[in-house]
Amino acid sequence: MEPRLLCCEGNKPGVRRAYRDSNLLTDRVLHALLRAEDKYLPAANYFKCVQSEMAPYMRRIVATWMLEVCEEQKCEEEVFPLAMNYMDRFLSVEPTKKNHLQLLGAACMFLASKLKETIPLTAEKLCVYTDNSITPSQLLQMELLVLNKLKWDLASLTPLDFIDFFLSRLSVWTENRPILRKHAHIFVALCATDVKFIACPPSMVAAGSVVAAVEGLQAKMEGNTMTSQKLTEQLAQTIRSDPDCLRACQEQIESLLETSLRLAQQQPHSITMETKNMGEGQDLSATPTDVQDINI
Repeated sequence: MEPRLLCCEGNKPGVRRAYRDSNLLTDRVLHALLRAEDKYLPAANYFKCVQSEMAPYMRRIVATWMLEVCEEQKCEEEVFPLAMNYMDRFLSVEPTKKNHLQLLGAACMFLASKLKETIPLTAEKLCVYTDNSITPSQLLQMELLVLNKLKWDLASLTPLDFIDFFLSRLSVWTENRPILRKHAHIFVALCATDVKFIACPPSMVAAGSVVAAVEGLQAKMEGNTMTSQKLTEQLAQTIRSDPDCLRACQEQIESLLETSLRLAQQQPHSITMETKNMGEGQDLSATPTDVQDINI
């Protein structure tokens, strides 16, 4: 009998995914990720030093739209934070007109989907999500420009690359890890929409998201023997960071969640956006659809 790769069902009908390989969750792999993560960090000050037409609120509008598209299409969870990394790295080196920002976001989703999806998003589908304000030809041209500016280095690290490492180190709550993972992934998506986390190392965002998830869920969990302070110190040591810095990151994440929940209650959900008339007063919720499950 010939050997076969054991796969399980994915989120999309007919799509098969390999099971998570616990052999990859070793200290050796984690240390390699920690050494490489700084290579893919965008410039924190690109709005001031590179972009003359762009403002942080414009990035938030486009990021919210990108998140909604990824959710609507049931993309792999890695697609959205990876696409945001591509966009921020591109904007760190290339001055861009504000009316090209949605085109750039679509191109970054296009690339991230190709890298992470079994069945990637199509150019035609992405154009539909822009209300046909861009054409497939324009999208392909922008894709090549992004690839050129990123020097074809698309293997960026995102916070999701670290989540399973940190969860595997929890000595308790083994049965609750799936819901911890889900909530931590939601926090990562929220952080990707906010400019405060642009230049924050992925390991820091991942650790802060895990601590915030544990903090929010610990009331529901039985057998909780680890305090959030002890977990913070443990993860800070793992990522070689100061516990106070990690605690500050966690607090920023929790504050971002509260703000997003308030905005979600005030504003309707929309899958389309207009970038031509971006006004200073415009704002959109950056809240994933299942964020209501999180306790604060």
